[in-house]
Amino acid sequence: MEDNKKQNILRRFPSVQSILQDSAVVSLAESFPHEFIKEKIEELIKSEKSKAIESLNSENERTVSNNFNFTVDFFVKKLLDDLNNFSYSLKKVVNGTGVVIHTNLGRSILPESAVNNVRKISSSYSNLEFNLIEGKRGKRYSHIEYLLKKILKCEKALVVNNNAAAVFMALSSFCAGAKKEVIVSRGELVEIGGSFRIPDIMKASGAELIEVGTTNKTKPQDYESAINENTALLLKVHQSNFRMSGFVSAPSSEDIAAIGKKHNIPVMEDLGSGSFVGMEKFGLPCEPTAQEVVNAGVDIVTFSGDKLLGGPQAGIIAGKAGYIDMIASNPLNRAFRIDKMTLAALEAILFEYLDIERAVKNIPTLFLIAQTEKEIRKKAVKLLNKIKKFKNIDKNLFDFKIIEDFSIVGGGALPDYELKTFALRIVHKKISASGLGKFLRDCNVPIIGKIKNGEYLLDMRTVLEDDFSDILNAFVLISK
Repeated sequence: MEDNKKQNILRRFPSVQSILQDSAVVSLAESFPHEFIKEKIEELIKSEKSKAIESLNSENERTVSNNFNFTVDFFVKKLLDDLNNFSYSLKKVVNGTGVVIHTNLGRSILPESAVNNVRKISSSYSNLEFNLIEGKRGKRYSHIEYLLKKILKCEKALVVNNNAAAVFMALSSFCAGAKKEVIVSRGELVEIGGSFRIPDIMKASGAELIEVGTTNKTKPQDYESAINENTALLLKVHQSNFRMSGFVSAPSSEDIAAIGKKHNIPVMEDLGSGSFVGMEKFGLPCEPTAQEVVNAGVDIVTFSGDKLLGGPQAGIIAGKAGYIDMIASNPLNRAFRIDKMTLAALEAILFEYLDIERAVKNIPTLFLIAQTEKEIRKKAVKLLNKIKKFKNIDKNLFDFKIIEDFSIVGGGALPDYELKTFALRIVHKKISASGLGKFLRDCNVPIIGKIKNGEYLLDMRTVLEDDFSDILNAFVLISK
C-alpha cells in the first residue's frame, strides 16, 4: 500500500521531455547547451520528488498532493530562476581583504589595455608564429622580447608559463644529464606558496645542491671556496616571502656576478616577485628591480609576471644572449611556453612600462599599492554614503563605520610591511561576523572580506569603485 502511494505521487510529476518542449525552455537553447538544460531539469525533478516522498512519511497522500506543485509551469519557472542566476565556476569576486596581490583571488588585475588586447587577439587569427615581413614562420617570443630588452637593457629574454617553470627550466638547461653543481646560500633555500622549495626544484632539475655559508650569514668567499670543476651555476634567490633581521649578511648581486665573471661561471638570480618600479616610490622598503639586477652583471634573471609586475601569469627569463639561447633550446620550453592570450596581455603590460608614470596610473596592482590614505578614506566615505542613500537596504539591521586598518602587498612581496588603510566595518545585528562572511561569499558576485577582532571588515584599498554596485546588491539581499 505504501508503495502504491509513493507511485501515485511520483506519477504526478511531469516528464523531462514535456518541460523541454515548453516555449520558454526552448528559447533557452540560444544561451545554454541542450544537455546542460536537460540535466538541470532532471536535478529539479529529482529534488522535488525526494521532498514529496519524505513528506509522504509524515503526511497522507492527499495532503502531499495539495502541498506540491506538479505542473510544467512550476518547473519551468524554477528552471528560469536558476539559470537567471547562472555563473561559471570561475567568477569575479570583490576583494575586500586588503591583500593587493592575492594568490587565491587571481593575483594581479589586468589593465584595460591588456584586456582589450587579449579580447582582440583571442577572438581572431593572429601572427602568433608568423613573420609578416618575410611571409614565413616566426617566433612567438619576438612579440615581447623587444620590449623586455628595451625596459631591462638586457641582451635577450624568454617567457614561460610561471616563475617556477622559469627557475626549473634554467637549472635544467645547465645541469640535466650530468653531475653538475649549483652553489646557493643556506639563507636562500626558501619555500614559497604551494610547497615550492628551492632544494626540491633543484633536485628535480638534475642540479646537485651545494649549500654555502650559514642560515644568517653568507660571505663572498663562501661561494669562491665551493667552486670546482663541476660547478655549473652560482644561484642567488631573493627572500621574497620572509625576512631575516639582526646579525645577518649576504653577498650582493654585484658580489656574486664578480665571482662568476672571475671563474667564468654563469650567475643566476631568482627575484620571485620581480618589479620594474622601485617600491620606495610608494613609501615602501627598497626592493631590487629587475633592471638593477641585470645592470649588476647577473647573467640570468628570473621573476614573475603576475605579481609586482601586475601582468598575467608568466615567468620571465632575461639576461645574456648565449645563456638565454641555451635555455630557449631546452625541450621543456615547449611544455612551459605561454599561449597567445598571455602574450597579448603581457605585450600590453610591457608597453605601459615604457613610461613609468603611465604604468603606475594604468596598471591596477601598482595603482592599488600607490593609493594614499586620503584617497582610500575618500573611497570608503563614497561607498558608505551610497549605502546610506540606498532605499532597499534596511539600515536598522546594520552598523557601518569607517576605521583605520592595515593592508599588505601580498604575492610574497614585502611580507613584513603593512600599508595604512581604511576599512568599512560592518556589524549585522542578527548575524555574526563569520555568518556575514559566509552570506557575502554566497552572493552571485562573491564578496571576500576579513574578520579582525570578531568584526567583519571590507578593506577599501582593494575594493574597486566598480565593485560598489555588487556590494550594494549584497546588502539588499541580506536585508530581506
